[in-house]
Amino acid sequence: MTYVIAQPCVDVKDRSCVEECPVDCIYEGRRALYIHADECVDCGACEPVCPVEAVFFEADLPAEWHGYRASTTEFFAVGGAGGGAASSGPYDHDSTLVAALEPRNTAR
Repeated sequence: MTYVIAQPCVDVKDRSCVEECPVDCIYEGRRALYIHADECVDCGACEPVCPVEAVFFEADLPAEWHGYRASTTEFFAVGGAGGGAASSGPYDHDSTLVAALEPRNTAR
């Protein structure tokens, strides 16, 4: 099991979780952040710092966001091979699920 970043992160990408992650396993797509399941050590440091409450332990993922587990798998299969998020930089793609969402106005 691992942690998953769900819909509340789309178009927000606060990055508090990235700064807190001790193993550099949170990657940036165009519109969302993604946790690499093979690199995550399940420490949970990312979950409490997320200001939009988008990070969930996989088993606790709300039903309406169950698709985000497969979405994360797809993101890394398409072109996010892993090896450390800081060294890879932002990716110029998202999963199909995230890319299909209507853009959210994040202006406050």
